[in-house]
Amino acid sequence: MSDVPERPQSGGLLQALSVPQHAKVGVASGVALALCAYLFRVLELLGPFGGTQRFPVVGPEGWFMLLAFVLATTTAMLVTAALTVVSAYQLAREL
Repeated sequence: MSDVPERPQSGGLLQALSVPQHAKVGVASGVALALCAYLFRVLELLGPFGGTQRFPVVGPEGWFMLLAFVLATTTAMLVTAALTVVSAYQLAREL
């Protein structure tokens, strides 16, 4: 009845831009960076921390674990977005 064409599926776009692969690379790099930062801080690989801060409820290791999680997720999103933009640019140049 309607002359409006159906919308194409978005799965093809995600596959063309290699979003699932970029997300895997982003998660791996985010986790690696956060793990390194956490280990350097908790194991004091660069020496003891000279601050006098207090860390209620979970202690310093718990707070730095939360910060490591935030670092991992934001790094993963940033890397995934950057790789996807590069793929989109390359795909646009090919067309």
